[in-house]
Parts: sequence; C-alpha cells; structure tokens
Amino acid sequence: MLDYPALLALSEILRRGSFEAAAHALSVTPSAISQRIRGLEERSGTTLINRGPPITGTTAGLRLAAHLEQVRLLESTLHGLPSETPVIRVAVNADSLATWAMAPLAKVPGLLDLVIDDQDHAHDWLRSGQVSAALTSETRPIAGCDSLPLGRMRYRATASPDYMHRHFSRGVDAISLKRAPALSYNHKDGLQDRWVQAICAQRIALPLHRVPSSQAFAEATRLGLGWGMNPEAMILDDLASGRLVDLSPDHPLDVPLTWQTARITAKAIAPLTEAMKKAARTVLLS
Repeated sequence: MLDYPALLALSEILRRGSFEAAAHALSVTPSAISQRIRGLEERSGTTLINRGPPITGTTAGLRLAAHLEQVRLLESTLHGLPSETPVIRVAVNADSLATWAMAPLAKVPGLLDLVIDDQDHAHDWLRSGQVSAALTSETRPIAGCDSLPLGRMRYRATASPDYMHRHFSRGVDAISLKRAPALSYNHKDGLQDRWVQAICAQRIALPLHRVPSSQAFAEATRLGLGWGMNPEAMILDDLASGRLVDLSPDHPLDVPLTWQTARITAKAIAPLTEAMKKAARTVLLS
C-alpha cells in the first residue's frame, strides 16, 4: 500500500519548490516532510526528488505525484466521498495558451497546474502519466486516452516591412533564407523548418534567435529581429495595418490540434473538455 501522507508531501514539494514551502502548506515541520520523503524513497527503492537547486522530481517521483492527483481527482467525482481539491495537470502549447486556450482552461474543476510544451511533444507528458490531459498535434489516440480533434491552428510566416526590405528584397528563396535570421521559440520548435521545407523543398540550417515567449516572439517579429511563424489569430491586426508582412500569403502552415485526456479521469474533467471544444470552434479551422 502506498503511503498517501508521504505522497502528499512529495506532491507539495514538487508543486511549491521546497521542503519548507511544502511543510507550511501541510501545517507540519520541515523535519516531518523530510522523514516522509525519506521513508517513501526507502519503500520505493529509488530517489524521488533531485534536491537541486532547483528541486525537481525524478521520473519515478513525478509519476507518483501524478498518481496521487489522479486519485484525488477520482475521489472528487464520487458522491459523498470527501476529498482535497484536486490538482489537474494539463500540457498545452504556448501559442494556444496565448491566443485562445486560457479561457476554457479557467473552467478546470480544481486547481490548475499547466505544463507548457510544444504541440508536437505535449503528448509525451500524457503518455508518461504525468498529466491528465494534453493539447497536442498527435492525432492518434494515446493508449488509455480519449482523443478529440479540435481543428487546425493556422500560422503565417511573417516579418516587419523593414526586415523584408533588408533580407528579402529579391524574394524569399533558399538563398535568402540561409542568410536571414529566423525566430525560434526553443529547440523543439519545428514550425520554421517545416515551412521552409514546404516552400523550398529542402532543409536549410536557419540562423536562429531564441525567443521562448509567444507574445515576445510576435513582438520580436514586429521589431524586425527576425522572421517567424506566428499564429494568425495573434497577428491579424498587424497584417491588416501593414505592421507585419506575410512572406508568402499563399503558403500558410496549418497545425492540427487534438485534446487528449486520460480515460481514467475523463469523466472528472468533462466540463473542461467541453469548454475546450467550444472555444476551439471560435478560433481553429475545421
């Protein structure tokens, strides 16, 4: 049998970032928290927390913490069975969060714990059991999960007018793209490469600026730092006013988005699923 008070200590440490903060949240001493974790690690036969700094969970620790939250989420749906407010962990891509997904996520039936990851990788969190739901480009249902296609998110390759004059005055082609600085969210961001592959029919090693924020990414594009793939919903006014220019208006990039939920907790988060479905209709393409 699992020691649920110890699991609760583990969960609070990982959520709050320290033994002291977890002790305060649970109204116990830091020594008591340490004893619970030590005993849990001894019974598990493995390390559950990387002491850092910063403190992070090991793979086993993250899975145990996720198990606790699934149990609390299930308890919250059982009539007459008291439970602590469940923590619902969800993996979402940053562009969706910046454009349309925050409003439906506010319907979460518990405490929200967001994991921000690329849409091409968010399903890995669900596959490993670390989240209850994920917004992902993976259209195939993950084992043990329900899959709901939401639509396609359209991206436009954009740049400022001054940037276009400086780097693409003779057109957008393989030669100019090899020299023109591009923007990238992080090392997982493959949108610029996918668009270039579609336009040029070849892979190009793009010179990259890293800008790990959707809003800052769009602003960096407006300021002429580089060209990049911006969500159409975020930059419609910029395109209409001429503040941004589409590198190739006939070649948008559409990314399918799917809402996948762990079947074991699907009923508990059904209101959230319905909210995601309704919100997606207003922004995503069918």
